Amino acid sequence: MKKLMLAVALCCLGLGVAQAEKADASKPTKIDYDDLQIDDVKQIKTLLGNVVLTRGTLLMKSPKAVVSTDPEGYNLVVLTSTPGTPATFRQKRDGAGDQWVEGEAERIEYSEKTDLVKLFSKAKIRRLEAGRLSDEVDGEFISYDSRKEQFAVKNSVTGESKPGAGRGTMVIQPVQRGPAATTAAAPAASVPPVPGK
Repeated sequence: MKKLMLAVALCCLGLGVAQAEKADASKPTKIDYDDLQIDDVKQIKTLLGNVVLTRGTLLMKSPKAVVSTDPEGYNLVVLTSTPGTPATFRQKRDGAGDQWVEGEAERIEYSEKTDLVKLFSKAKIRRLEAGRLSDEVDGEFISYDSRKEQFAVKNSVTGESKPGAGRGTMVIQPVQRGPAATTAAAPAASVPPVPGK
């Protein structure tokens, strides 16, 4: 019964999911850091200290990142946290309106080849629409496949569901309908800057 409820919940989360910004795949990857170590033989780069990775609208942050390059030239990025500072990611989604997906975990793996993001240990993913929280899910393991528009949540960091290993939580925000939704969705009027300030 619990598995059925989780499957239904995940289907609900997947409704209306838009793909990640398609243009991101053609953008260069930029990484800022405090310290860098490169092993050209193994094709591994270790970045330390306030690591910030950007690729189009994709933004990833962590205290440490390891980037390995496969023989085809694709990168796998593994971001790790430190106590009190989780690894995070944020990416715009294609589709109407201002839609984003963001997440955090103790470890995040991002495959440039597949656009698959895997979050391990204390994982959370949130969908935002026009700056407001739309849906949120947490668990020990979450994979987010932006190409297939799919999330998978498991109760263990191995990426498998194990009996008695724990439970996840999902929160689906109510949909606003009627005149209040139109008013809430309208952008705030911009105020021109005051000269001299």
